[in-house]
Amino acid sequence: MSYGINFRRGAKIIDIQDKYNYQLFHVPGAINIPYDELMNNYRNYLSKNETYYIYCKSGKLSKRVVMVLSYLGYSVVSLEN
Repeated sequence: MSYGINFRRGAKIIDIQDKYNYQLFHVPGAINIPYDELMNNYRNYLSKNETYYIYCKSGKLSKRVVMVLSYLGYSVVSLEN
C-alpha cells in the first residue's frame, strides 16, 4: 500500500486501526491510536498547534475522524490508499 506522500521528518502520523491490523501493516513512523481510543480521548493525544495525518486500511474511518476533529479545530489530514 502506498500513500504517495513524502512525510517531512517529525510528521505526526496516526494509524487508527485496531492493534492487530496495525501489527500486520502500518506506515513506518506511524503511531497506533485505535479509532475508539482517539475519538474518546482526543484531547489527551492531540494539540491544536500540530498537524496530524490520520489513516486506516479502507480510509472510511479516517475520513470520519478528520471531519469531526477538523470541526473541533484540529489540523488533520486523511490519508487515502
